Amino acid sequence: MIKLFKIKDQKKEDAGNANGRAPGKKQSAGELRLHKDISELNLPKTTAISFPNGKDDLMNFEISIQPDEGYYQGGTFHFTFQVSPSYPHDPPKVKCKTKIYHPNIDLEGNVCLNIYAKIGSLSST
Repeated sequence: MIKLFKIKDQKKEDAGNANGRAPGKKQSAGELRLHKDISELNLPKTTAISFPNGKDDLMNFEISIQPDEGYYQGGTFHFTFQVSPSYPHDPPKVKCKTKIYHPNIDLEGNVCLNIYAKIGSLSST
């Protein structure tokens, strides 16, 4: 019986190698959910997303926003996102890399919003 499981695992690993994936790397539930959420994003033309560590690391990404109206029109604002493996139950850590005066961004650039906790609890229901 044990040999049967070893053979089955070896076949899965060989199939993964044939598809170009790293052997034995499994995605957490948070990574799977984040992959789905990012694939469904419909970003406006004033917003760009990038993955500094490559597309294999979806848990860390950057977003640049260039508002075309309002008080911040003409500016470019860069944010980094660090998403925990327990996403969506825990909110991502968002940091503004651009010096800006905003009531929800502290002096170190930490974005503080109570809505993160609400979004996390809503998306898990």
